[in-house]
Amino acid sequence: MTAPGRQGTALSIGEALVDVVIHPGQEPVDIPGGSPANVALGLARLGRDTELTCWIGTDERGQAVRSHLEAAGVRLSAGADGAAHTSTAQATIGEDRAATYVFDLDWNPPYPSRPEGAEPPLLVHTGSIAAVLEPGRSTVEQVLRDYRATSTIAYDPNARPQLMGSPEHARTIVERIVALADLVKCSDEDIAWFYGPDADMEEVLRRWLDLGAAVVVVTRGKKGALALTGSGLRVEVPADPDVVVADTVGAGDSFMGGLEDALWSEDLVGADRREALRAVDEAALERIVRHAARIADITVARPGANPPTRAELG
Repeated sequence: MTAPGRQGTALSIGEALVDVVIHPGQEPVDIPGGSPANVALGLARLGRDTELTCWIGTDERGQAVRSHLEAAGVRLSAGADGAAHTSTAQATIGEDRAATYVFDLDWNPPYPSRPEGAEPPLLVHTGSIAAVLEPGRSTVEQVLRDYRATSTIAYDPNARPQLMGSPEHARTIVERIVALADLVKCSDEDIAWFYGPDADMEEVLRRWLDLGAAVVVVTRGKKGALALTGSGLRVEVPADPDVVVADTVGAGDSFMGGLEDALWSEDLVGADRREALRAVDEAALERIVRHAARIADITVARPGANPPTRAELG
């Protein structure tokens, strides 16, 4: 099924790894994952031409990650398989179906090269560990700075306390990336970790808008999603109470990919559409957030980071 919007590519830069998923009373299961890899997977399944710059090995787990991504249509950047071994995230599923993570991660990706004369991507996505953990963090930030003149920049901070150091240290880096971004998506749990449990969520979102983001969106579990814009719009989309959750692995990544896909459908990707994104109207913004929420609902209703195809959306 053809994806709506103009032709172009998306570039995601960030970790690809294997989620070792442990459900209560069951044997561990290896499932390819990693937040930016999941976003790339989601976009490709929705029909977007997508490239991923990551850092995996040529070991058995690395081959599984590559096969998983390429089966959906994701291209891996040259040199993305140069790691000594493929990183893992042990995802333990609790009785509430939520996942907690323990990581074994190496992050040192290549700078994504482009063929001479190739058009730059319309959208560049990053987030999570990739934007914070050295030595790869510096590469990520340079990619964003280099592509900001041509591409929409999308960012999901995706707090990972085990790997990001202190909240104060991580927050400094997060805000530097937010200042480069057009679209920022996070969860209420992310804000609570970066800014403290008593932080005023909307005050934080407005701070991010003041730093330069055009649209910020926060997911709040059963409270639904909230979007704010620099022009003063405020849109809330309630959660669907009828969704039966299998687990939350990849939920936020699916939501993020859904936001990016919806921006594309609304002709709001590419640096030449930056001012149009800043001027997005309330009806379009609500469509964008509802589209993302629907995709995330499908993902959480089945095990693992398994976002839908466009055909599944109908």
